Amino acid sequence: MTAEDQRTAPSQINAHIPNAARIYDWLLGGKDHYPADRDAGEQLLRVLPFINEVARHNRYFLGRAIRHLTACGVTQFLDLGSGLPTVENVHQIAQRARPESRVVYVDIDPVAAVHARALLAGDPGVAVLEADIRDPRRILHAPEVRDHLDFSRPIAVITVAVLHFISNADDPAGILAAVRDAVVPGSALVVSHGSSSMSTPEERSGAAAIYARSSTPVHARTDEEILALAQTFGDLEEPGLVEISQWRPDSGELPHRAQVRVLGGVARRL
Repeated sequence: MTAEDQRTAPSQINAHIPNAARIYDWLLGGKDHYPADRDAGEQLLRVLPFINEVARHNRYFLGRAIRHLTACGVTQFLDLGSGLPTVENVHQIAQRARPESRVVYVDIDPVAAVHARALLAGDPGVAVLEADIRDPRRILHAPEVRDHLDFSRPIAVITVAVLHFISNADDPAGILAAVRDAVVPGSALVVSHGSSSMSTPEERSGAAAIYARSSTPVHARTDEEILALAQTFGDLEEPGLVEISQWRPDSGELPHRAQVRVLGGVARRL
């Protein structure tokens, strides 16, 4: 963002403190970030040289999961920790397959909410809510959610690259359980989460130190802990919880160089 962007940004934003959504935007080649976010992203690349590639594969995984769910008849999506709008957002992918699809984007970052509202204004299939996913009951009862989604029909809940910013003290399993209890059988959870396996202790501590200076500290978990979180919502569809590039890859799609291990999957509430 330019200096003018910073002067006109929401007043509650501290442009000097990096934020995960805006770092992610920079890693994806976006433009909606501040110098502090760009600096943090550059530091991450020095610690984890393939982190921008991981970010892209995370978006590819999201797209495949949405296409799978729309093919199964799901047309409602609640995107928790949606981040900044970028190419191939959830509503674009879903509405391409099912034009009647409806999406609610939820993010705590005011910049993400402002940009989403500006970009998506006039699309009756999309709503935006600025809220903290650590308060799921507020989200579930918000007018933006209740007026937009029909809770008598299946809803796909998206937690892609967000739960590793939720500490154990904030009870990520409790968050997922609250959402699970609010939706009907046939609903789904799309989840991806950074794993503490694969990368070295030095890489993990280096990345953690960078995020510790941001508004969104990171909390990597073991494969077993991530699996337990996903199963809080329901049973995992095939192929289970796997490295994101291995979840139902498109024909000809190659696995990425998994210096950073990110696991993903789709769980169904029965």
